[in-house]
Amino acid sequence: MNGSPEKIGESESSVSKEQRIGVYVCHCGTNIAGSVDVKRVAKCASTFSNVVVARDYTYICSDAGQALIRQDIKNLKLDKVVVAACSPTLHESTFRKCVEDAGLNGYLLTIANIREQCSWVHMREPEEATEKAIDLIRMAVARVSLLKPLEAIKVPIRKTCLVIGGGITGIQAALDLAEEGFDVYLVEKGPSLGGHMAQLDKTFPTMDCSLCILSPKMSSIAHHPKIHVFINSEIKQVSGYVGNFKVGIMVKPRYVIDNLCNGCGECAKACPIEVPNEFDENLGSRKSIYIPFPQAVPLIYTIDIDHCIKCYKCVEACGLGAIDFAQEPKEVEIEVGTIIVATGFNPFDPSVIEEYGYGIYESVVTGIELERIISPSGPSGGKIIRPSDGKTPKRIAFVQCIGSRDEKTNPYCSRVCCMYATKQALLVREKIPDANILIFYIDLRAFGKGYEEFYKRAQTEGVRYIRGQVAEIVEDPKSNNLILRAEDTLLGALVEAEVDLVVLSIGLIPSIGTSSLCRTLNISTSPDGFFREAHPKLRPLDTLVDGIYIAGVAQGPKDIPDCVAQASGAAQRASILMTAGEAKIEAITAEVEEDLCSQCLICLDTCPFKALIVKEKAVKVLETLCKGCGSCSAACPSGAIQMKNFSDEQILAEFKEALKSD
Repeated sequence: MNGSPEKIGESESSVSKEQRIGVYVCHCGTNIAGSVDVKRVAKCASTFSNVVVARDYTYICSDAGQALIRQDIKNLKLDKVVVAACSPTLHESTFRKCVEDAGLNGYLLTIANIREQCSWVHMREPEEATEKAIDLIRMAVARVSLLKPLEAIKVPIRKTCLVIGGGITGIQAALDLAEEGFDVYLVEKGPSLGGHMAQLDKTFPTMDCSLCILSPKMSSIAHHPKIHVFINSEIKQVSGYVGNFKVGIMVKPRYVIDNLCNGCGECAKACPIEVPNEFDENLGSRKSIYIPFPQAVPLIYTIDIDHCIKCYKCVEACGLGAIDFAQEPKEVEIEVGTIIVATGFNPFDPSVIEEYGYGIYESVVTGIELERIISPSGPSGGKIIRPSDGKTPKRIAFVQCIGSRDEKTNPYCSRVCCMYATKQALLVREKIPDANILIFYIDLRAFGKGYEEFYKRAQTEGVRYIRGQVAEIVEDPKSNNLILRAEDTLLGALVEAEVDLVVLSIGLIPSIGTSSLCRTLNISTSPDGFFREAHPKLRPLDTLVDGIYIAGVAQGPKDIPDCVAQASGAAQRASILMTAGEAKIEAITAEVEEDLCSQCLICLDTCPFKALIVKEKAVKVLETLCKGCGSCSAACPSGAIQMKNFSDEQILAEFKEALKSD
């Protein structure tokens, strides 16, 4: 074979019999070699048609293992390579780069997965595992012999980034990118930046003031010349592909002119309407014209049009003429090269767990509600009171894992609940030194830097931890006190405690609108409902759509330091693309044979990436959007759509080898 490119769709009979295929079988320590006889597998593979060399190596992905492949490609003039190792999800890109470095087209490689799909599922069946590994490699050799060289598509990258979400994660990502010189569009659906972190009084384990950390960053965002902020705004549509996204943003009206309002508050003083304050978890009230909190950025008032009675007293009170009831929603279109999703979370609603009495007993509150009660800017000015009667509680119980680690609600751990309950217990101790504080827990999670010491400090200050899940909470109708019943699993005894206030340490759930945003961006979620990463270890900030990244609690529950770290990581991932100025797009895409296409258009609805369009009375593939998932090919009733290097011919060749009997 002279190495010249072959036409895609060439029949099996026309493929040169002079191909030179190399097979490389990995031991992967004992991950594979523990149940597969790799030496026997390699010896058997050397007898397959067109295989000129078959080797086994301890770690084929290592530098020495890759050097072995490169050396054989050059010395033995290999034109196809089969690597029998772990999942292609893990190292296909590694081996593709390896063969390219040796001068071979990267798409003339295939991976036979003999770890996840063989050795790991047949650990106690070494003979069967070995035979299956041989079959998998024989199938891979049959397929690789039909592979064609492909070229990745290169696209230019705009040097602008969209950050969705104005919490600490989005703020940090935007600042990092702006400091590198990139223009950033930051979109926040609320009337101020800050997110849930702005609601917190202190942060664990250092007990720093939350807004003392957050406010300077919000101010930096507002005054940075490279950052363009859209407040009270939502993403309505996204089209295009990596480097060239077109984004439609719906900007909702404030009914206040931004550049005229100075945040004096005279309008709010004149407003006669009071409604529950969402920022204070509805424990306090606000006016119909309001700012969420005193340090809000931007410090511009917003009219809650749903509750406004249009008495126009705010218009009369505003000496600057900043009130404008004629404002209407407007849509803005921007073009960006990359997107970072930092949409955060929503607190779990514990009212669905009826045995804990939330929403029934006023003295059962959530952790975030207690956060606002403790805060000096909260509804009680920082004085700890119980909502039922305004008295100072002297006996307080925290109940952990509400909406977390529970098969009935959410099976995952929310990671922050143990530590924020410990923090709140210490804050209560500061304000009510003689308080009796109990924390009922299942398992204590103190995984972060300084967290174990923080937990020990709480114990030394008299906070009592009881290992046991609370079964029920009932209220004494005479005293409004609450009675908790639980089992202390360390003592093996039932516990009944009467307290003044119960705090439910609620977990974190995906933010409202996550599913809708998934559809808009064509990305997916994990079973837990948070955004899915491309790979949990190697690409934890990437999505399966090139150029779109995730960070913070949008990806899964985490604390503030981890959110900040992921924000900087996502900013760096976006920066790499934008600095390069161009990106390579995967060459394995769908292709349509127009003569076979019946124009049924089933494929258009099937494609999850919207990569198929009708143009000039024919179905066309937008290769920049196609991810090679094969959904369209599987759905096409006429067989008109084939996947490059995953054609019917190539897959059938594998089946034929699988069905061969020895």
